[in-house]
Amino acid sequence: MVKFFIYFVSQLFNCGFIILKAVVVIGVKTKIIMKIPLSLIVYVLQKYKDVEGVVKIEEVDGEELVKKFAEEMEEMLGRKMKSVKRLAEAAEDADLYHEYNDTMEFDYYNSMLINTVDEDGNPVPLGGEFPLEENEHFNKLPVNTQQSNIQVPTNVYNRDPDIVNGVFMSEALNDVFIDNFQKDPTLTWQYFGSATGFFRLYPGIQWIPDENGVVTFDARNRNWYIQAATSPKDVVIVVDVSGSMKGLRLTIAKHTINTILDTLGENDFVNIIAYSDYVRYVEPCFKGTLVQADLDNREHFKLLVEELHVKGEGKVKNAMKESFKILNEAAALGQGSLCNQAIMLITDGAMEDFQDVFEEFNWPERRVRVFTYLIGREMTFAENVKWIACNNKGYYTHISTLADVQENVMEYLHVLSRPMVINHDHDIIWTEAYMDSVLFNTQAQSLLLMTSVAMPVFSKKKETLSHGILLGVVGTDVALRELMRLAPRYKLGVHGYAYLITNNGYILSHPDLRPLYKEGKKLKPKPNYNSVDLSEVEWEDTEERLRTAMVKGETGTLSLDVRTSVDKGRRAMFLKNDYFYTILNETPFSLGIVLTRGYGQYIFTGNVSVEEGLHDLLAPDLTIASEWTYCETDIDPAHRKLSQLQAVVRYLTGKEPDLECDMQLLQQTLFDAVVTAPMEAYWTALMLNTSGMEDGVETAFLGTRSGLMRFHLFLSLPRSFLTSTDKENMFTLDHFPVWYRRAAEYPAGQFLYYMPRQDTRGIGDAFTEQTHTHTWTQKTFFLYVLLCLLFSLLLIFYFLCLCLFLSPQDIDCYVIDNNGFVLISKQRNDVTTLCAFVCVGVYFLRVSLFDYQAMCKMNSHSVSSARPLLSVCTLNSLFLLEFNICGFWHTEHFADAHKKKGDILQPCDTEYPSFVYEPSVKETNSIIKCGRCQKMFVVQQIPESNLLMLVIQADCDCSRQMHEKPLLPLLLLLDSAVHNASVKCDRMRSQKIRRRPESCHAYHPQENANDCGGASFISLSASLFFICLSFSALVS
Repeated sequence: MVKFFIYFVSQLFNCGFIILKAVVVIGVKTKIIMKIPLSLIVYVLQKYKDVEGVVKIEEVDGEELVKKFAEEMEEMLGRKMKSVKRLAEAAEDADLYHEYNDTMEFDYYNSMLINTVDEDGNPVPLGGEFPLEENEHFNKLPVNTQQSNIQVPTNVYNRDPDIVNGVFMSEALNDVFIDNFQKDPTLTWQYFGSATGFFRLYPGIQWIPDENGVVTFDARNRNWYIQAATSPKDVVIVVDVSGSMKGLRLTIAKHTINTILDTLGENDFVNIIAYSDYVRYVEPCFKGTLVQADLDNREHFKLLVEELHVKGEGKVKNAMKESFKILNEAAALGQGSLCNQAIMLITDGAMEDFQDVFEEFNWPERRVRVFTYLIGREMTFAENVKWIACNNKGYYTHISTLADVQENVMEYLHVLSRPMVINHDHDIIWTEAYMDSVLFNTQAQSLLLMTSVAMPVFSKKKETLSHGILLGVVGTDVALRELMRLAPRYKLGVHGYAYLITNNGYILSHPDLRPLYKEGKKLKPKPNYNSVDLSEVEWEDTEERLRTAMVKGETGTLSLDVRTSVDKGRRAMFLKNDYFYTILNETPFSLGIVLTRGYGQYIFTGNVSVEEGLHDLLAPDLTIASEWTYCETDIDPAHRKLSQLQAVVRYLTGKEPDLECDMQLLQQTLFDAVVTAPMEAYWTALMLNTSGMEDGVETAFLGTRSGLMRFHLFLSLPRSFLTSTDKENMFTLDHFPVWYRRAAEYPAGQFLYYMPRQDTRGIGDAFTEQTHTHTWTQKTFFLYVLLCLLFSLLLIFYFLCLCLFLSPQDIDCYVIDNNGFVLISKQRNDVTTLCAFVCVGVYFLRVSLFDYQAMCKMNSHSVSSARPLLSVCTLNSLFLLEFNICGFWHTEHFADAHKKKGDILQPCDTEYPSFVYEPSVKETNSIIKCGRCQKMFVVQQIPESNLLMLVIQADCDCSRQMHEKPLLPLLLLLDSAVHNASVKCDRMRSQKIRRRPESCHAYHPQENANDCGGASFISLSASLFFICLSFSALVS
């Protein structure tokens, strides 16, 4: 019965397609087949034939393209560096001629107090009227482009003489800020972070404190400040966890460690040792080595520091020996920064005889600086702790409260900067990617990342030369989205993209970088968002040839066969990619572009008259990619409110001739508008002729490589599909629409169906997509026009009426796509939830994909917390699993949905399956044994589509067997991949190839080492030392 029914339905379907060879099937409702005559497609192709004489198909030269992109990026970044140099020169000159006055009074604009009044309506001190106007260029924030203003952290007194003198001196920067912005209108924020704590920002803004009225932002903690102020460094933090450190002292010590960690960057290396009666590493995995101080490792250390407990007697001698051994071994093996080395000792007192340790490991060269932090109010051992720092070119500070931590930790940066300041070496630095705190609340994920260029500012006064006084750091931000606009998407093809990495191999910008995760309703930055390695995104390069060449700053090419995914990781594609890469001169960055064999190898261009193209460009059904740059609207303030389509029209009509536009992209867009114009006319006619319009059709749309889209709504329904929020289905800076990318890899002339994500469309909808090809000198090229319809899923095919409604009760019918997702089922729940069709036999190929940016629950190793997997049926080599793909595929969402109170999400590495059907197998059938019964199934391809029909005998229940046997191995595989601690340890310890910064300033003979936190050179007090030894003996 089952076999006869399947044969009958499949033959009906095949006959239907034979009958329909003269038409294109767009949509079906019940027994009525909606037909669009081929004359429409012929008309579009005929329109193309009319302009075929002006069409060119050119092969893309990847080497020339990456070279051109690099030159344009270097020119843009060069302008930012010149602006920063002008700021540094102005600040140093202003300080040179400024005479310090400790009684100076100067009213400045405090960004927290501007435009505020007291109870009597009078401006508060340091406030006053400060005009603000919303500005498109600065993310629509209210700003003052004629004046900078001052931000002072809450823990810094805003009337302190150092602050007042510094603010007065830096007033000279206002004119330079404005002049820079006029010379380069693409500049964003410009700033001066003072060593005394204030922050001058241009343009001026209203600074908003947190919910407690506190401003915690301190420029001296920012990466751009720290990297510009010091050279790379190796740091071993040694913390006392003996019994005397209990209570507030331990809390202060932990805060001190975290503050030190915040001063480190990806060019630095670090480890943490805790000591009492014995020495132990805070992270045993890092024993005896230094690890890169990237964001991931720093956050990992902070979690471990919180778990520290006090016990026993403090014996610092062995801890110091271990620290010196780590640093000496790193230098001998060529590991670490190969520049500054420092030990940070955090203790409430040092009672041992430790002088011989320094004699053995550090004297007389004193290559390792030792900084000491005395914790608590007790001063008994202050002289000893100070002696350690002063005799090892370090600095001593006393921290008695939590409020003292920030200022005291900053002192070590000034000491490390001395050699650079005395030499007057103005090194320009570029930071790794980071998230701008203002943009974080206003922009989408791909628009968050920034990089900064910064430069130190020194005192040029002769009387302070040996002290090496750092005045502060000047800098400006560069939005990475603006930098990546210089590598236009249309030049790279459907699957092509550009990316940037740092000298450490970390991603600066890449379309597959996912820096945020969702916790509850909030988006948060991942702990490792800016330390994702290139090898973790381009993971098919198992030998890391691409990464190694780019980190070394080489120029070259590489070809790879890659497995990639679309539709948020749910579907696998197999591509042949050509990589082209080169260095960006005068920066630590390298640029790479990817061209995919096929559509990425060629570019299709046409030329039509402006008049003809402009007429069709103004059609109501037409839009262009809003995130692409057809015309530069950010240079002239008058253009910033124009959309890209408005800017293009105003330029082409001569209303804005001064606009800078991409002429190649404009020509391609005009050509596409002309060639696709018949669609608008046809859709309009269809709407007017109600007899030709079937119920259920919602939207028709098409897209071209130039970012042009046409779409027509047949039903007025609330929608997110094809709107600015629907990033997956729109042209963006990062990618072409998912329907475009999938159709591009599908055989031309066939229909492609798929179920959109539930958060994108309503329940029960699907796409059909048709691609067209054009032959040119015996080569086939993608005409880059995709004709698509969106329609009600349950009414697709006439034969499904037979399967769904006329089939016997003991038969289940399913329509499945080529990745195993159920599109149509008798049970509505099978459609409304996304289902996976998992076949480990002859029909489906299991493809392993990897995600090195996932987020998982900490200390969760059981499968009981996994998302429930509900079965439809089970087979020996074939079974259906019903589960939400979003959860399994994107582990951060998977973890979040079942996160219990107290659980912590942390980065993890995952392997997950995708499934692709084997097209050479047209039909297969088998019998599955389920205990005392058995069931028969048949799977058959649906012609001219990516669909399969599955018919299963339903009178035998295999659900219990499936839940007990097939699922467990799959879950264990995923669980072991996610929670493999040894893999995580190896990854965090790894010393991958990196390109060190070119400059290192670790020593200068004129440095005044006596300036170490005391008034003069400190010698070890014999009497105090004797007391220490006696006290130690009594305790023991």
